[in-house]
Order: sequence, then structure tokens, then C-alpha cells
Amino acid sequence: MIKLRKTIYLYLAILISQPVFAKKTVVFAAFEQEPYIGQSLSSNGYVAELVQAVYSLAGYETKINFYPLARAKALAKQGKVDGFLPFYQQHAVSESFVLSSPFPGSSIGLIRKKTLQVGKSPELIDRSWHKRIFQSKYKFGVVRGTEDILQNYSGAQNIQMDVVSSDIQNIDKLVANRINFAVIDKYTAADLLVNKRPHLIGKLEFMPPPLLNSHFYIAFSKISSEFQKNKELFDEGLKIVNENGVLKNIMLKHGLRSEKVNNTSKLKLTIGTVNNNDMIIMKGLSKHFEAMNPDVKLEWRILDEDILRKRLMGDLAIADGQFDIMTIGTYEAPIWGERKWLTPLKSFPKEYDVDDIIENVKKGLSYQDALYALPFYAESSMTYYRADILKKYGIKMPQQPTYEKIKEIAALIHKPSEQTYGICLRGKSGWGVNMGLLGTMVNTYGGQWFDKSWQPTINTKEWQNAVAMYKDLILNYGPPQVTNKGFTENLALFANGQCGIWIDATVAAGYLYNPKYSKVYDKLGFANAPIAKTAKGADWLWSWALAIPASSKKKQAAFKFITWATSKDYIKLVAQQEGWVAVPPGTRKSTYQNKHYLQAAPFAKFVFNAIQSADPYDATLNPSPYKGIQYVGIPEFPAIGHQVSLKLVDMLMGLINIEQFLQASQNIAKQQMKDSGYIE
Repeated sequence: MIKLRKTIYLYLAILISQPVFAKKTVVFAAFEQEPYIGQSLSSNGYVAELVQAVYSLAGYETKINFYPLARAKALAKQGKVDGFLPFYQQHAVSESFVLSSPFPGSSIGLIRKKTLQVGKSPELIDRSWHKRIFQSKYKFGVVRGTEDILQNYSGAQNIQMDVVSSDIQNIDKLVANRINFAVIDKYTAADLLVNKRPHLIGKLEFMPPPLLNSHFYIAFSKISSEFQKNKELFDEGLKIVNENGVLKNIMLKHGLRSEKVNNTSKLKLTIGTVNNNDMIIMKGLSKHFEAMNPDVKLEWRILDEDILRKRLMGDLAIADGQFDIMTIGTYEAPIWGERKWLTPLKSFPKEYDVDDIIENVKKGLSYQDALYALPFYAESSMTYYRADILKKYGIKMPQQPTYEKIKEIAALIHKPSEQTYGICLRGKSGWGVNMGLLGTMVNTYGGQWFDKSWQPTINTKEWQNAVAMYKDLILNYGPPQVTNKGFTENLALFANGQCGIWIDATVAAGYLYNPKYSKVYDKLGFANAPIAKTAKGADWLWSWALAIPASSKKKQAAFKFITWATSKDYIKLVAQQEGWVAVPPGTRKSTYQNKHYLQAAPFAKFVFNAIQSADPYDATLNPSPYKGIQYVGIPEFPAIGHQVSLKLVDMLMGLINIEQFLQASQNIAKQQMKDSGYIE
């Protein structure tokens, strides 16, 4: 505590010495190292957000420009920027640089094809296998500028290295048998496979333990006249954010660190789940499960929707085995079940009553009639609106609105000067975020992702019409900074009374009608999701469900938890603690036969009918070869959807126009379908 006080006093002295009128900008050259730092990541990633948070304590701004690694280092060495990041622990330190204090970095190791045999499994439990591999006649792929990671490793002298400019080149060379191992960060390997090489998922393996757990640093250029001050500010600020929990929270946000479970002899279950209100409630109520099962301790990793999907799929991509329970959906369950990545669920206790699960939801989580996940809640989509505002303007919302009618109403009620916006829509990147909504818009405008021959159909009039309406609505009648807003952010805005219309998931109804959370609980109206040319595929079908990865070593305890969290008794527990309006919707027929729920939830029958009627097997106007409404039920879709979602953000930011978005997205989809062998 005394040390912390001294740190704060010293830091305050530094702050006081700065001119109050000066807002200094520290400029860095950076190279992309996903998922730690990158232009397409939320807040440009953990490293960028940390650096910004540290310097903001002193009233400083940061500017980070991205370059290839060699170029970033050269710019810093020449003094054209204040420094570069992230600097690895094993990089050769030039006399041109002085390093900051270290902060959490990467786990660098070797990745290989699973078919390459390097010894029996027991030999992989200690570091002795590293030396044996380095002394064998294998070829190692490394990224230019990081050769010293291997050269400095004991026993790795005079080995064969193939130097390339990017990690993705090494992955491709691995698969082509041009190298035997690639030196790569664990999370980077996982993200690259998920986002750029989904057809390779399950074919590669990160070999434990890593070669090294490398800290990150900022390398400050000694040519800069401010380098000493910039270093001191960062070092002192880093101490503060480490002590006050800001560093931990930033890492948690990006899925790079878990909540620590205190040292215990209990069986630990690691749960990956999404940061929706229903899951937050589940975490709070899980103390009841722990009380009933005193030998079990739960570790929670609660993440943003897009980050969660990357971490879970990345875990499978490199056979990492971090999770015992995964929160997945109707997209993942049948595909992952078919590939034997999940544990089939059977031998349920009689009181669980599997037959009580809504058939449409159960079917969506099954493969060949075997359940691979249990639904925590299920949803379709709907239109929420402020009935009081529409009444004020003498407007009536049709029970089945069209997108043209939605635009007309949004234009009339849009009052940004009063911080009330005509409409709130998903703008944040992600195949299940902005593309989740746009996918249904494309359907109802008569479009689809692929024709019957798996040729992409993005650069078409139907897509153009849907994208034009989406862009018009979100930019002209939406809140500011739309590219930062997904389900959670728009839910908060609507509940606070700042959205006139919101088109999104039916699951939000319980939150919005709950006076504990919503300022507009008594001012709400709801209608069907809007349509355009056809009603087909206008409203989605989704279930957030709990599954057990095949890699878990604690399947029995995990099964006990997921049956508890999706049971009738859990629904009653939520009703007791939060009220019937807050119970997880869309999963059990008995919920919709309960008079207490029907009285508390005026939307109940509407939601039940929407879930029952959504048809993922017939969601497009013209025949298509795939299952899915707001997604395409093939393993490659997350990679395609993710990249297209980033192009959609570029369009909203004015970096490209609609035509450029459509053509770029068409090219992305076509290349992936070629790589995966769907088309020539």
C-alpha cells in the first residue's frame, strides 16, 4: 500500500509539471498482431486500448499507425514516430531504443499439422521435446523480424528457418508441407484460422507447453526529444492501471484473461458465455448450483458476442481445450456436432423433461437427432417502438411494417438535438452482429448469399437495395458512432428512452418490460420484423445454448451444470429472484403455459409464435443450397461473414461506397468458396 501511494504521488508530480493547456499526442508505429492489436479489432485491440488508457491519465492522446513489422521498427529507429509496439521480449534491442516496463504479452510456441508425428503424448508434458525437435531435420517457419525468438532458444542453433512476412503465409506453408512447424503466438494462430482459413480448423495443433511467454513492451525511439518523458509517463501509468484493475478489465474485455478462481482443491469448470443480461443473471444465480455441488467451482469468461465466438472457435481451431462449457448457438451446434467437436447429450434425469423443449429450438441444436447443446434462451426478431412518441405524432405502427414504413416513421420522430433517435440498428462488426440484421434484410429484399451452385450472389440488385436501406436508416436516423453499437449497446439506449424504433432480438422484451432496468417499460409497443419484397427470412431464429466441448476432461460435472441452468427449476429460480418477466424465453413449452409468465409478459404469445414460425430451411425467395436465416450453415460462414462485416463498417464510415462494398464482399465470398472447394 505504501509503495502504491509513492507511485501515485510520483505520478501526480509528473502530471502537475505538465502545462495545463498542452494536450500532447504520442505517435506510435505498430504492426498488427491479432488478437492483441489490429485495425479491425474492437478499440484496435487490447494493446492499443491499454496504451490509450495509460496516457489518458496524463491528459495525453495517442495515435497508432499500422505498418509491417520491419517498417514499424525502421520508422521508430529513424525517429519519425515516438516508438513502436508491441515489442517482444525476445526482439534484439537496438541502441536506438529504450524499452518501457513490461506488460502482459503473447504465448509463443510451435504449431504443426496433426498428422505430423513427433513423439508420444507423454513426451509433450515438459520442455524436453523442444530440444529434440530443434536437433532434428525439421524446417521452421518464422516471420521476418522475429528470427531471434528461435536463435536465442537453447538448443535451436543452426536450424533450418524459412522466413516470411506474415503468420498466414506460415500457416499456408504448413498445410502445403513446405515447413514442418510454424513459430506463432497461440491466440494469433487461432484467430487466423477462424477468420481467414476456416477450412483448416481441426487440422492443426498448438503444441504445449509454449516456447516462451513473452512480455510486450513499447520501444521508445531515443531520437525523439521526448522519449524519456514518454517512457516515464507510461511506466508510472502502467503501475496505476495494474493496481486499480483497469489492465485486468481491458484484458477480460478482449478475452485474453479469465477471472481468477482462488486456489482451491475443488473441481473447476470454465464457462465461456456472452455478455447478455440473461447470462449475467445466470452467473449471479450460479451460487445456488455451487451450494448444491460444493465440490465444484465455476470460472466465468463473459465476453462480447463477436469476441466470444472467436475465442470459442479458436479454442477448437488449435485443439487448446480451455473451456468445459461453451455458449454457442443454432449455427454452431449441428456443424460442430457433426465434426465431433462437441459431446452428444443424453441420459437426462427424468425431471429435466427434454420433451418440454420447443421442437423448433431442439431441432436447431441437433445433428442426426442427437442433441449437442441445451437451449438457455431462444429468440426470433421483432420491431420495438415507443408507443408514446408515435401517439404524440399521430402515427400508427402496422402490425406488419415494411422497411419503407419504418423509414417514414423514423424520419418523423428523429430528434438528435433531444438525444432521441429515430431508429437504433446493429452497426458493430461481426457475422452475428451487423451481418445478423443485414442478413434478414437481404432475405426480405429477395436476395441470398449463394445460388444453388454455391456461387456468391452478393453483387446483385437485391443486396444493393437491402444495403442502401440499411445505410440510409442507420446513418440518417440513428445515434452517433453506430459502428460501436451492437445488441447490448442499443438495448441500453432503448431502455434509457433514446430510441424511437429498434429492430432486434425478441429476447430483449423481458428486459425492456422490466421496470428494474427500463425507463420505457410502460411506453412500449411491438410489431413483426419489417418486410420488403417477401416475408421469407425477415425474422431470424437463434438460440444461445450451453454445450460441452469434446476436449473437456470434466464432462460429468459440466453436464450437471448445463442441465441445471436450462431446467424448469432454473426458470422458477429466476422468477423468484428477478420476476417472471425476466425468465429466459423461447425454450420451454411449459413457460408459455404458465399463467404467471403470461400475465407478466404481454409479448409472450407473440414471441412464441415468431419462434415457432421461423423456418431456417426455407428462408430465401429463390431456392438456396443452405440452411439458416441470418447465417449460412456451413463451416466457412464465420470467416466470410466476419470479413464482410468489416467491409460493412468501412462503408458506414465513408471509406467505401455501396458498390465497392458489394464487389469487395463478393470477392471475399468467392475466394473462400474456391479455397474450400465449393466452386472452381
